[in-house]
Amino acid sequence: MTEAARGIPIVDFHLHFRIEHDEATRDLSGGQFGCADHDEAAQRRRAEQVAEQSRRWRRAWDFPDPQPDPERTWQTEADMWLAELDRYEIAHAAFVTGCGDERVAELVARAPERFSGMANLRDLTAPDAAERLARAIDEFGLRGLKLFAPLLPHRIDDPAADPVWRVAADRGIPVLIHFGHCGSSGGVAHNAHIEPAWLEPVAKRFPGIPFVVPHFGVQHVQQVLFLCWACPNVLVDTSGSNQWVRWMPYKLTLEDLFRRCYETIGPERIVFGSDSSWFPRGYCHRYLADQLRVCHEMGMPEADLRAIFGGNAARMLGIPGLGRGTE
Repeated sequence: MTEAARGIPIVDFHLHFRIEHDEATRDLSGGQFGCADHDEAAQRRRAEQVAEQSRRWRRAWDFPDPQPDPERTWQTEADMWLAELDRYEIAHAAFVTGCGDERVAELVARAPERFSGMANLRDLTAPDAAERLARAIDEFGLRGLKLFAPLLPHRIDDPAADPVWRVAADRGIPVLIHFGHCGSSGGVAHNAHIEPAWLEPVAKRFPGIPFVVPHFGVQHVQQVLFLCWACPNVLVDTSGSNQWVRWMPYKLTLEDLFRRCYETIGPERIVFGSDSSWFPRGYCHRYLADQLRVCHEMGMPEADLRAIFGGNAARMLGIPGLGRGTE
């Protein structure tokens, strides 16, 4: 454990398992041009540009290139993640995607004291959506729901999704909803479903559901802060490199994000996540170290650090012995 995290049980609220094999995340891999142009050479050039931008990002962060191994089983990869948690002394990790609810349940069963999992739905208005979520929670033992708003075929506030929200409210699970641009370079920048403001009527109708917006809301920081003002059951997670700040029209840093959220919504509504997802990069300890540094430099008391980097996530996920927040 680093000196910055000394004595703080770290619970990571946001990891992905076997991300390159998951249908829920395949659409986020970059290059989603969807053009009517049948010029194969042009499409190839676009794909090459996307790949080159991704390579530059990895070089900037000193990350290795992904190396998918078709011979590596999911059991082996699960054990690799467990070794990563041990290496960096991460108390518990929540995998928000993982090749389907049943596979995530198998992953969790392999190390239930260290892993939690979330269910995924790609259409909240489907006739069996509520039933599928109930099964994922009641039978598979999953502890949350992960959604990608830009990839849904409907807006998040569609009343036809209310049966799903009722299941989430009845079970007391957190709902993690990605808003804002998503995917690697060449991904989705905007569509009619992408803004977090659409969550307000849902969060108000279902005040018992903790709704978590990851990555500080990506480019919609102002919307997320006002959403949190309007709805006390909305939280933010800190996951990822947060490199999107480079694309904002005004200067914005990781410290700015932490300071603004800490001063407005408070430490009990900020949740640490790393967005770790592939090998050989493995666990993104660099993100944890950077975020701990920022919080220490802001002068946060230890109780608030414990809440942000473990207690809040543990409480929402119902992890025994780790659910201490700011008290």
